Amino acid sequence: MDIYKAVVDYISNLTIMKEWPEARSILDHAASAKPRDWRLPVQICEAVGGASQAAIPASASLACALIGILLVDDMLDEDPRGEYRQMGEAQAANFASAFISLASQAILASEVGPSVKLSALGSLHRMLGTLALGQYLDSQNPTDEDGYWRVVRAKSAPFFACAMELGALFGGAADETVSGIEKIGGIYGEMIQIYDDMNDCMAAPANPDWTQGRSPLPILFAQSVDHPMRARFLDLRAQVPDAQALREAQKILIECGAISYCIDQLLRRYESARRALNTVRLAHSDRMEAVLEELVAPVWRLLEMAGTEGMFESLPAAPAP
Repeated sequence: MDIYKAVVDYISNLTIMKEWPEARSILDHAASAKPRDWRLPVQICEAVGGASQAAIPASASLACALIGILLVDDMLDEDPRGEYRQMGEAQAANFASAFISLASQAILASEVGPSVKLSALGSLHRMLGTLALGQYLDSQNPTDEDGYWRVVRAKSAPFFACAMELGALFGGAADETVSGIEKIGGIYGEMIQIYDDMNDCMAAPANPDWTQGRSPLPILFAQSVDHPMRARFLDLRAQVPDAQALREAQKILIECGAISYCIDQLLRRYESARRALNTVRLAHSDRMEAVLEELVAPVWRLLEMAGTEGMFESLPAAPAP
């Protein structure tokens, strides 16, 4: 089954989408990137013993929520790559409202029973409320590690906890299994954020995290921890539009231990997720294991490459937000 086509077809049959071709264009554009997280509800549904097709409404709900979330997030971050740059902030806010509404409609239009719909809507709206707080906290640009983790636990963790919970619910899992899956999803969300931070910090040209003075985990480490290259790193932060300055700053991230710290934090959470997985009864635990391994496999390869120049060039982008 082509998950992306199935999700687009499902959303396109919702009433509002039939009347709004511009919204359909936004949906098609989002689907063309084949976001990894759209697949999560289907993967988890299969893991608990459900049929993949049963989770398409869950993936559709998550896809709509993500489109709305990213439209808002780009405006809050003043991201130069955001779609609001082309359509304007007012239109972007309106489309965001529409897609977040469609996230609920996708669940309500599904064929699952009332109790599953209620639980799924509860999960979705808890996530949306908590994530809005996380977006606000993130826009304040926390400058210490406590602030950083507060953002992660209000933003990335709830999103992926919801993604996995929806998959378990639509797969017909027992309450105890759904609860265990949600816990793993929260840990997975923290892993995603760390992975994404490393990827963004090592990208060239400079990611907006550099140019807008933001503090993802590697940069936060390099500018906060006392190390011999700290003063030089702080000087380079203002110069990263220059390719040579960026490369030197990225080298410092490796040499000062910032990247090693991030890898350690990611792998600690991976081990925590594995322990949690051992307590959850699944029909196909290998499907859940594959979700976790897909994220850490590039890290194992990077560890093998450690010490080589350009060691992060092959790191693929992690899913958002």
